[in-house]
Amino acid sequence: MARIGVVGAGIVGAAIGTRLIGDGHAVTVFDADPEGLPTSSGNAALIALPEIAPIASPGMLTAVPKWLLDPLGPLTLRWQDLPALAPWLIAFLAASTPARGAKARAALTDLMQTALRDHEALAEIAGIHGHLRQTGYISLHDSQASLDGALREAAGVKQALGYDYEAISPETARAMVPQLEGQFFGAVHQPVYWMVTNPLTVLRQYQDFLRRSGQLVRGTVIGAEQRSDGIALRIEGQPEQVFDKVVVAAGVWSRELVRGLGLKVLLETERGYNTTYTDLGWNLAMPVGFADHGFIAVPLVDGLRIGGAVELAKPETSPNFGRAKAMRAKMRRYVPALPEGGTEWMGRRPSTPDSLPVIDQHPGDDRILFAFGHGHLGLTLSAVTARLIAEAVGGAKTPGALSIRRFQ
Repeated sequence: MARIGVVGAGIVGAAIGTRLIGDGHAVTVFDADPEGLPTSSGNAALIALPEIAPIASPGMLTAVPKWLLDPLGPLTLRWQDLPALAPWLIAFLAASTPARGAKARAALTDLMQTALRDHEALAEIAGIHGHLRQTGYISLHDSQASLDGALREAAGVKQALGYDYEAISPETARAMVPQLEGQFFGAVHQPVYWMVTNPLTVLRQYQDFLRRSGQLVRGTVIGAEQRSDGIALRIEGQPEQVFDKVVVAAGVWSRELVRGLGLKVLLETERGYNTTYTDLGWNLAMPVGFADHGFIAVPLVDGLRIGGAVELAKPETSPNFGRAKAMRAKMRRYVPALPEGGTEWMGRRPSTPDSLPVIDQHPGDDRILFAFGHGHLGLTLSAVTARLIAEAVGGAKTPGALSIRRFQ
């Protein structure tokens, strides 16, 4: 049994802590605000198993200039933050080649192979049941070109992972989701998508397990020091604590800890917005993606959530909730019954330029491990990340012990 400190109690950190406790380790998880609302609490609740395409791609580059001209479009950049974002953006461009894209796609495919089984195993450790459901997913497309692109991607996913798909007519889509009364060209149905009941509820269940079976401590970790007797975590306003091993899983805030350990990482906040309705009196039968507009609508067990889009900005930049309003307005083209109202929210996705999470260990000290940068796939990849980290903590020497190495 090892004494392990985990920095971060969002869905990735909570999953890692749970898995390590299940392996018999003494685990303490630190978070600046464990009762707060981290990015994982406001996600789309999807276990998005087919999503193996990195955001950086040649096709994306052709769309970016048009999107950037629309301040409320699928992708926007806070121009005042451009100097700080420049290194990340340059790396994003470099990752958009076919060769780099294929490498990232292969790595994400490898992670998705066991993602659902890992969620089931993690839930068993924590005693959580009934939170996973297979819903399927429909993406709507406004043109033949958009539909063709989605079908090519779905065919690639089927080749890589075996997941079925079908092109469906607007009439068939409306039969499956009656609220889709507006006009669109066509749709793609993918049955393999799963959802959790509510991402905040599930996160709280894992955090409650951490409190019962380990420790969940309120505290801001401001540094880590490598010592002969272990890894010391410095916690703001509290005595330092020494562990046999430490896992850094603090989302975008991981980058300062990484730099303090003498390493470099490109990690920025890819911010997303959503609106959640809890009193509509109706809900969608399954998640629906509005492919040409960069957002989705998902039926939680206690409401409807509309969210997505990408805004690149520094973490401390103030939110622009006009983006949430724009998504609602666009959705009414397809779902006229959607009213105004709802609760708006903004989250900071920790994202890497090539869409690959950092799942690695310190190249000079295997007592320090890293797990952050999951972007849109934090919930989806949380459990498989937890398993990989747990295997590495346990001394696994197989080539797949850590799937994605960043610090050579």
